[in-house]
Amino acid sequence: MSEIFASIQGETSFVGLPFAFVRLTGCNLRCRYCDTTYAYEDGEEIPLEEVVSRVTFFGIPRVTVTGGEPLLQEEASALVTALLDQGHTVLVETNGTVPLSRLDPRAIKIMDVKCPASGEAGKTAWENFAHLGARDEVKFVLSSEEDYRFAREVIRKYGSEGPFKVLFSPAFGLL
Repeated sequence: MSEIFASIQGETSFVGLPFAFVRLTGCNLRCRYCDTTYAYEDGEEIPLEEVVSRVTFFGIPRVTVTGGEPLLQEEASALVTALLDQGHTVLVETNGTVPLSRLDPRAIKIMDVKCPASGEAGKTAWENFAHLGARDEVKFVLSSEEDYRFAREVIRKYGSEGPFKVLFSPAFGLL
């Protein structure tokens, strides 16, 4: 566990709403523009029940489970299910390199497909598109026109996989 905090959601279609955030430690990518490098390592082990208790303390019905890459953590799926069972709306922000099939289908998946300027393009598990539904979102962080063209090609290729939403987000200070 890297941190648990309450804030305003700023990166999904839920932008502007209060959320509890659970940031899990670890990431298998090293994006050039990453703003959470502190979550790469040195997290704290906290029992699942305590994480749920801390989130519930905020009194916010919406939770974002993020990282790093949260799905690298063995108990991430169990955490998501526990939060959903408590009545929370749960968003899982993932870089899409880990199979989404093991996630509780009630969770809203936010899959950040890495564009060329990230330095990590091509590492997406493309089969994850088959696990996205109407409430899920595919996000592209854009740093250049090349990134935009890449995103358009991905959407053309995988857009028919499901009715998911598509989000474009500029890389801070780069676009």
